[in-house]
Amino acid sequence: MAVLGDLRYLIGFYQRNVAPDSPPDYGKQPGYPPTATFTAWGNISPRLGGEQVLAARLTGHNLVNIVVRKSTLTAAVDTDWMAKDEHSGEIYNVRSVIDPYQGTNLHGMYLEMLCEKGVAAV
Repeated sequence: MAVLGDLRYLIGFYQRNVAPDSPPDYGKQPGYPPTATFTAWGNISPRLGGEQVLAARLTGHNLVNIVVRKSTLTAAVDTDWMAKDEHSGEIYNVRSVIDPYQGTNLHGMYLEMLCEKGVAAV
């Protein structure tokens, strides 16, 4: 269960730049902005256990869970966003976003993001 005192990391969320006027056939993907779209306090914890997680580690993938309070800003985060620990500079690509407390009295209060660490950001 997430407790507000556990949300001790300042996490920047970066939305991928989209160039609506440029044709998609040039092969150049728009990147991320140099400054965060917004920041939020959250908790970063390593993803432990599970066969797929262990297999991911064997292939060099490091997975973490990032938990933040749900707001209109954090609810907009999707799999094309990037998260960054603003203190350490560690970059994470968001792989999924869920409500970890679906069906409980904490439903709608927090969002949990499965993120991959160490992936090159374009």
